[in-house]
Amino acid sequence: MPKILLHCCCAPCSVSCVEPLKNVGLDVVAFWFNPNIHPFKEYEARRDCLVDFMKAQKIPLVVKEDYGLKEFVKNVAEDIKGRCVYCYSVRLEETVKYARDNGFDGFTSTLFASIYQDHELMVKKAEELAEKYGVKFYYKDFRPNFREGNQKAREIGLYMQKYCGCIFSEEDRYQKQIIKAKEKFL
Repeated sequence: MPKILLHCCCAPCSVSCVEPLKNVGLDVVAFWFNPNIHPFKEYEARRDCLVDFMKAQKIPLVVKEDYGLKEFVKNVAEDIKGRCVYCYSVRLEETVKYARDNGFDGFTSTLFASIYQDHELMVKKAEELAEKYGVKFYYKDFRPNFREGNQKAREIGLYMQKYCGCIFSEEDRYQKQIIKAKEKFL
């Protein structure tokens, strides 16, 4: 059975990916590496929820602990609107390197479940990294499972985050409220 490393951004997105991977005969090992998630309490909540979910699913989980606020901000500060390029690249590259160094047959990511991410950009980055490191990128568009996966995640009581993960996406989430507050005090 081919062994695949599944980069996981969170437990709810993992719900959308685990069964489809198992159903095609892949031996799934989950991988946590998300130095983009801020603030720390959000990072901790997502990580800990994933640990519990993978334990319940009896799926091995590798946690590469790296709360990387300073490094993340340093690398996106000059292009905050284009921050996702760095974000996808750093997480996928760490995943493919771990897969290569630990004898995995391939890698993929729960990022491919989100309807909010730049799917084509992520595919391009993953393919480039697969070629660079000599590890197969297992492509699967998990987006059709997104809504059902989120519903299952709610039903089993998983922590459901409200934004992508980085501090700038949290700001985007509150943008309407920020504008209203500003107008209130003008």
